[in-house]
Amino acid sequence: MAKNFIYETMYILRPDLGDESVDQAIEKYQGILKDNGAEILETQHRGKRRLAYEIDRHREGIYIQMNYRVTGAAIAAMERAMRLNEDVIRYLTVKQTVEAEEAQA
Repeated sequence: MAKNFIYETMYILRPDLGDESVDQAIEKYQGILKDNGAEILETQHRGKRRLAYEIDRHREGIYIQMNYRVTGAAIAAMERAMRLNEDVIRYLTVKQTVEAEEAQA
């Protein structure tokens, strides 16, 4: 049986997207995770922010952060969809460290 770990994915969308397009992107990536058995813990829409450096001629981006619990294999499907979508200019997924008290529970 595969273990579920807590992951955090931060992705940056193009700054010229409308609110409706941003909401559709969030729902799309949450849906991919849920279809693979994920439990979405939290999703934060952090808004439009200035990038530290220019990416694909963009100086700003719309930041979205998702925290979820899932097996590692399910992340590949979401990251593949992000890689193929031109609206996503960067993404990063990290595995969260679990506190000792939570590990015992």
